[in-house]
Amino acid sequence: MSCQKDHSNISDIMAALPDDQGGVGRHKCAACAYEEGFRQGNALCEQINISQILDSLEESQAGAQRHKSPHAAFAYGYLNGVQTYYSGR
Repeated sequence: MSCQKDHSNISDIMAALPDDQGGVGRHKCAACAYEEGFRQGNALCEQINISQILDSLEESQAGAQRHKSPHAAFAYGYLNGVQTYYSGR
């Protein structure tokens, strides 16, 4: 099923990500991947299985996150989550 979430609050982040038309996670929602990466980074999760995470995400939708790399989105979200974690200490 296609992602029906409103990701308009991170459309600028999605626009900055590289396009990705192939590979694992090709049709997954990059915005959901970013949000999950942020959540895990902010919690400092140490053991991450990106394949399991991508498998659990909704399919991509139209908009800024379409054809964006879910791997790059997750990594960027994780980085931002870690930075938020440490800035809040």
